[in-house]
Amino acid sequence: MYFDGYGYRGTSFEQRYQCFSASFIDKPHVETGDRIIMPPSALDRLASLQIDYPMLFEFRNDAVERVSHCGVLEFVAEEGMIYMPYWMMENMLLQEGDLVHVKNVTLPKGTYVKLQPHTKDFLDISNPKAILETTLRNFSCLTTGDSIMVAYNNKKYYIDIVETRPSNAISIIETDCEVDFAPPLDYKEPEKPVAPTKGKEQAVAEAIEPEAEPKFVAFTGTGRRLDGKSSNYQPQPISSAARPSDVKQSGGSSSSSRYGHSQQSAGSSSVNGTRRSHGKLVFGQNAHRNPNENPKEASKESKQEQPGKEEPKFQAFSGKRYKLSK
Repeated sequence: MYFDGYGYRGTSFEQRYQCFSASFIDKPHVETGDRIIMPPSALDRLASLQIDYPMLFEFRNDAVERVSHCGVLEFVAEEGMIYMPYWMMENMLLQEGDLVHVKNVTLPKGTYVKLQPHTKDFLDISNPKAILETTLRNFSCLTTGDSIMVAYNNKKYYIDIVETRPSNAISIIETDCEVDFAPPLDYKEPEKPVAPTKGKEQAVAEAIEPEAEPKFVAFTGTGRRLDGKSSNYQPQPISSAARPSDVKQSGGSSSSSRYGHSQQSAGSSSVNGTRRSHGKLVFGQNAHRNPNENPKEASKESKQEQPGKEEPKFQAFSGKRYKLSK
């Protein structure tokens, strides 16, 4: 069966047309969707066939084996010609006047679609999902692998169709479809901060082992005598690990004789310290006296300690005599 020189055979619509962009018929609103403009003869043929509505079509570029899907907006084109959005021609790698194969199809309603913007600028829009929802109202179907164009605020944003369910081509007319976004093509994850590399000078400084610190030696100063002569005594260095018993033995007889008085006074003070009552401080000459000792007994003991010197006894009326003479 042939109609006006174009062969429409069987129960399905299938025909070849020359394609041109929508700018040839001065209809700029065509660019905002995926619907094409077909000749009136196509409407007559489609009306005589038992097809599903809305009308959906598959168009193919046999030269590069590219396939996509679209809807129809009007039937006012010249015979043998169709007009489509320019971004669709870019997807199909078509030039003005190239032949394209058009066939009517029935697509399932979509339940899921995953989109991927080309640039991060699309995510900078205040509400990208609302803009996308408004734009997709002008679309009738989506095909996996296509790139759709979203016009907003005098700027064009291109978005890839990464995945569609339940098939590679779905209808989005009067259906609830879940939309998911993939990271934009120009998105880069923030780089992790890298620790600064050490310089050569710093590496050499760390390689050099630090010098051993000198050990602490107590009383390392030079000794002075009261008569002004130099002292030949040199204290021996005492290591921090030495025990107290070793320190006492290392002093020898000279240290014991030299510091005998100080050790004796320290011993007497320690002994007297044990005789004092706890919680009481004693100052002055009676600091080393036993608190239980009588002061009189202490004076007697001090007199007995010096038997060589006896104090003169007191004698009453021992002065000289004088007479009063007339």
